Amino acid sequence: MKKSELTLPEIGVIAGTRAMLGAGAGLLLADRLNDGQRKKIGWTLLIIGAVSTIPLMIDVLGKRK
Repeated sequence: MKKSELTLPEIGVIAGTRAMLGAGAGLLLADRLNDGQRKKIGWTLLIIGAVSTIPLMIDVLGKRK
């Protein structure tokens, strides 16, 4: 089994990106805001979460032993 050593701040950033992805997806599926607001905020959070995942994934995979 491969292992990666991560620092606490790295784990926090990874958790933050997962939270943004989840919040964005949740807003896209929710009925709480009007359509325009919901879609703008939802897509923004979803895209930021997805784009910020790429460098994190490269960093974590580069640390595997």
